[in-house]
Amino acid sequence: MNASTEALPVLVIGAGPTGLAAASHLTERGITPLVLEAGPSAATAVRAWGHVRLFSTWSELVDPAAEKLLAPTGWTAPERSTYPSGADWADLYLQPLADILGDKVRYGATVTGVSRQGRDRIVDADRERQPFTVRITNADGTEERILAAAVIDASGTWSTPSPIGGDGLPALGEHAAIDRISYRVPDLKDPTVRARYAGKRTAVIGSGASAFTALAYLADLAKTDDGAGTHATWILRRGISGSTFGGGSADQLPARGALGLAAKTAVDDGYADAVTGFRTDAVERDNDGHLVLVAEDGRRLAAVEEVIALTGLRPDLSFVSELRLALDERLQAPVGLAPLIDPNQHSCGTVYPHGEGELSHPEQDVYLVGMKSYGRAPTFLAMTGYEQVRSIAAHLAGDHEAAERVELTLPETGVCGGAGLFDQPRTTEDTSGGCCAAPATVTIGAPASGSC
Repeated sequence: MNASTEALPVLVIGAGPTGLAAASHLTERGITPLVLEAGPSAATAVRAWGHVRLFSTWSELVDPAAEKLLAPTGWTAPERSTYPSGADWADLYLQPLADILGDKVRYGATVTGVSRQGRDRIVDADRERQPFTVRITNADGTEERILAAAVIDASGTWSTPSPIGGDGLPALGEHAAIDRISYRVPDLKDPTVRARYAGKRTAVIGSGASAFTALAYLADLAKTDDGAGTHATWILRRGISGSTFGGGSADQLPARGALGLAAKTAVDDGYADAVTGFRTDAVERDNDGHLVLVAEDGRRLAAVEEVIALTGLRPDLSFVSELRLALDERLQAPVGLAPLIDPNQHSCGTVYPHGEGELSHPEQDVYLVGMKSYGRAPTFLAMTGYEQVRSIAAHLAGDHEAAERVELTLPETGVCGGAGLFDQPRTTEDTSGGCCAAPATVTIGAPASGSC
């Protein structure tokens, strides 16, 4: 930050795990944050998958600076060895943290644009001396402009699920069939959602933790009286190999390793059939109104009544288009970070912790962090996001030695170049490697354990 903007807040976009951790580290450094959250409460995206358990324990889900803020309030940390659900994470940690930050967090504030004051992305003159201008739309529809010394975009990728088309575009007929397609892991404890899938044939498209979770949920449903006849067709763009189901017992996060084994059990026990090498080109309806998926090679699958598309999430870069960002042309991640997280080469255990240096852009003092920093790569852990924002806060405070120091050791996945497992609801079919902060089911018929 420069002297002309020091009196301004650091703008944090998103009141999720990484955004609130960023605010905590900035506060610890004596820097005023302002967190803008589009939803009505903290962790809106996490609450959307609140029915799923993480495969990280509480010990890996609480940021150290955040815990320091919470401790004087009488907040009691949950049992560190247990696995929370998304709802637990939001209610027992993230919302209390946001409450402590108080008026440093604003809800119902959707960021629609970020730029330099008086400068579009073309103008060089005196650019770095200008504050950031952040355009927002409030819940009541009013527009507002806020000036900021720096911008930390922790808005995640939850709002932009990838389509099912094998070419990254919506398959032909996908939009017309949207009433039968879900892009989220279903909450089968919700009676309405349960009725949608019970006794039905459902295609599950994806090869990561979210797909594993959906397969295990549907297999569990098939064992119940009201779910008799429930069956899944599991669609993968690649073949099945020894690494498809993750690290198993070699994973240092046991619940994460068990997740892939649960999906394998669903297939082995006949609750799901796997279709490999299938790149969806079109979605058609048969005479009964059921959906028929057609591959690029012309293959047509048996009709299904529902589709659960878990083909990944991607960053929304529309509102930062006036900033000079250096993003990898494939992953849409910062160019300094992209080689370290390329899922063709890395899994969680082979991505080393990183910070401000790898996340910087030609536009000074703007950062994409958390899930959004990984672009389309699926190898993200919540611990990684906490380390990112610790480093960035140190840099903004002028403590460059601390910014460059690594203060995190990540667990091994037991998979190197294998199929993705991650900790938030996120699946990337066409790549290998992964781990993230997404919900995950571990054993069929038992509560899911996930990781983040």
